Amino acid sequence: MIFSTDMKVQPWHRVLLWMVVLPVMIISCAPKPGNPISLASFTEASVSVSVSLARDSSGKVFLSATFTPPDGYHLYSKDLPATGRNGQGRPTRLELAPNSHVKALAGLTESVGAVIAWSEPEGLLVYPAGPVTLSLPIQLPAGNSWVKEEVKVSFMACTASQCKPPVEKIVAIRLPGADLFNDHSSTTKQ
Repeated sequence: MIFSTDMKVQPWHRVLLWMVVLPVMIISCAPKPGNPISLASFTEASVSVSVSLARDSSGKVFLSATFTPPDGYHLYSKDLPATGRNGQGRPTRLELAPNSHVKALAGLTESVGAVIAWSEPEGLLVYPAGPVTLSLPIQLPAGNSWVKEEVKVSFMACTASQCKPPVEKIVAIRLPGADLFNDHSSTTKQ
C-alpha cells in the first residue's frame, strides 16, 4: 500500500513510532569510546588532573590519571603512606572506589620514577618537576552500555620552599562496558 497525504494517523501509531524512534535516538547520541577516552578533568590546588581510559598494543585496558603541577613544582611518589612520611608530603594516587564495577588486574604504574628529594626530610620520594601519569590495568564490567563509576585521586604539589594544599578527591566518571569498548576498538584497528 502506498501512503497518501490524506491518510489519517491514529494516536496509538504516534505512540508506537516514538517507542521505536526514541531509544534509537538515545543510543545514537551516546558517546562512542575512542582510544583514549577522556573521562574527567579538573584543576585543584593549581594541579591539572585528567582521567582517561585506553588500550595498549597488547590489548590491556588501562585507567590513567595525568597530574600536571605548575612550573617548578613536583609531586610525591605513589608509594608514600596516605599521610606522608612523618607528616610530610602526600602520595599521588589513582584508586578505584570500594564498590566499583571495575576490577584492578595489577598495581598502579608511574610514567616517571620517583627520586629521593634533596630538600625534603630524609627518604621522602618525589617525582621530578613536571607531569606524572599513573596507570591502573583494569577489567571493564561486562556489557554494551556505559556504567557510572567513581575514582579517588590524591596529590600534593611542592617546591623546595612552599607547598600547595594536599588534595584527596572523589571523581565521578562513566566507563563503557567491555563489549562496547571491544566492539569500538576492533573497528578502529582496521
